[in-house]
Amino acid sequence: MTKPEILYMVVPCYNEEAVLHETAKRLKEKYQSLISRELISPDSRVVFVNDGSRDKTWSIISELHETDPKFFSGINLAHNSGHQNAVLSGLMTVKELCDMAITMDADLQDDINTIDEMVQKYYEGNQVVYGVRSARDTDTFFKRTTAEGFYKFMKVMGADVVYNHADFRLMSRRVLQELANFREVNLFLRGMVPLIGFQSCEVTYERAERFAGESKYPLKKMLAFAINGITSFSVKPLKLITSVGLIMSVISVIAILWSIIGKLLGSTEHGWSSTMCSIWFIGGLQLLALGIIGEYIGKIYSEVKARPRYIVADFINDTGNSQYSEHSGGKES
Repeated sequence: MTKPEILYMVVPCYNEEAVLHETAKRLKEKYQSLISRELISPDSRVVFVNDGSRDKTWSIISELHETDPKFFSGINLAHNSGHQNAVLSGLMTVKELCDMAITMDADLQDDINTIDEMVQKYYEGNQVVYGVRSARDTDTFFKRTTAEGFYKFMKVMGADVVYNHADFRLMSRRVLQELANFREVNLFLRGMVPLIGFQSCEVTYERAERFAGESKYPLKKMLAFAINGITSFSVKPLKLITSVGLIMSVISVIAILWSIIGKLLGSTEHGWSSTMCSIWFIGGLQLLALGIIGEYIGKIYSEVKARPRYIVADFINDTGNSQYSEHSGGKES
């Protein structure tokens, strides 16, 4: 292996005051181990991204930076921009400062010891290394079933996603530079990264229970995330509407023929129930179709406005504070 390269960890944080000190402690221990074995450069850093937290998250990040400015850095977003935007803001901020970057949530559910294997895979020539869960034993039955169903459904819908992979991954600087060319406002990094290409591999790990605090992905957010992923990377729902429309047209023709034949045969009595069921069924399909079309129109509306995906208020690193006045996440960046 040649000279050790610079690794930046990007850790998005939203109301993580309960776990942040422990996360920082474990990451520092891991980094010290990697540096001592000359797997990464001493210039490597951990960057915490505060995604508009309402607790003391940013104060803790600032404290960590003041205590160890050569190791901990922080990005403070001007407002809550969402998990995917927080991850992207960190990656885009450090893409010129590192040789490789790993994204990991702050809750310590991702196995920090897997970082060693990720770095080794990077040195073997892989530009992207995906952290993939080996099992979902820590999930509830409902979450396990819906999560696995989501990945399978995404595959059916034509989106290229890595099964049981969230946002625990390593990317090289080259990949980060290509990721910067993706300008969509509706982010779904799990689908965007595989589109970039380059040599990639997977490493498996067991996901632990959250160390402290509460999950930031309740059912409502999970459903919104799933819908965003499907509509951002597949037009199959629109094609499905066309198929259903054709099928219903054929059924309508058959129903008309059946009515005419019934009329000719003198059997014209029809029940109220069948009539009402037909009306409600067709009406429901129409509303569903309009809803799916509306989702896509909403995506177009967001993309056309081209508003910045995130705005960086502060970036603290070992050279001091940098105030950001431009739209760091806008399409013009």
